[in-house]
Amino acid sequence: MPARLALIHNPRSRRNLHDPDGFAAQAKARLGAFFISPSNRHELADDIRQLAEQDVRFIAVNGGDGTVSDVLSAVLASYPADRLPALAVLPSGNTNLIASDVGCQLRGLQALTQLQERAATGTLMEGASWRQPVIVSWSDPGRLPVAGMFCGLAAFTRGIELAHNPAILDRYSHDMAVFVTVLWAIRQLLQRETRRKWLNGTPMILSVDHATPDARPRFLFLCTGLHRLSRGVWPFWQDHEPQGGISYLDILANPPGLLRNLFCVLRGRIPDRLRQSAAYRSGMAGDILIETRDHLVIDGEELDPGPDGRIRLVQGPRIAFIRS
Repeated sequence: MPARLALIHNPRSRRNLHDPDGFAAQAKARLGAFFISPSNRHELADDIRQLAEQDVRFIAVNGGDGTVSDVLSAVLASYPADRLPALAVLPSGNTNLIASDVGCQLRGLQALTQLQERAATGTLMEGASWRQPVIVSWSDPGRLPVAGMFCGLAAFTRGIELAHNPAILDRYSHDMAVFVTVLWAIRQLLQRETRRKWLNGTPMILSVDHATPDARPRFLFLCTGLHRLSRGVWPFWQDHEPQGGISYLDILANPPGLLRNLFCVLRGRIPDRLRQSAAYRSGMAGDILIETRDHLVIDGEELDPGPDGRIRLVQGPRIAFIRS
């Protein structure tokens, strides 16, 4: 019997807003009740809960990183920890870092046809990539955790706010929007008042793997459960023995040689001066506790820190991603 495959379709994802090939209608005709197009996160949570009750083992996600994050969060809330489904990503969003990292390149009917053929032959798990998401939680027990793959604070939050400016988002494709955002951010840094504000950093208390809390403002904090990013960028390295599966980068406020060092970091070429600098730290962790008033951005979505400002980031369970 072919493996059951469900499809979560986000009609609001950038590349799904216009459907000239009629993918949604054809996918629904093929999948029937397993074609799911929720209008909000509440509906998505209900739909995923029903898939868990039916023990559906494979879920395709037609959307971008934000949609995948929503599905991951709902899956971890609904499925037993020892029966997590495998995911396939049809990259259709503003950002598609997850799809690129795990080898999901096809979209539309081409991707769905391949997945259905492999479901019929029992080969869906061949060549699967395994990743551990970052799980964000708060002190409030009534606030559900959020799972995602790439998150950041401080200058990263400021950069995302620039990228979401309609003047950029509505006029450019994603790749060009990223380029324009970088230019805009540099322009902002050339202005004395903005430069002082950004470089002075964001007040933050950081504790990595239960170490002594470090209460210093940060210029930038990033972490990810991915294994690679787009265009060869990889701003992480090891400055101590790995303690978990979350790669992180921690840059203090007013770091020395910022522009030169950021260029090295973005190219993934980390000189000794950077590894030995007290202002730049990177590594792998399993548990990161942050106290801040800043918003955390995970897979493009801003999350407030809650009343006490305490955010915990922990590595999630291993999730299989099916190549398509």
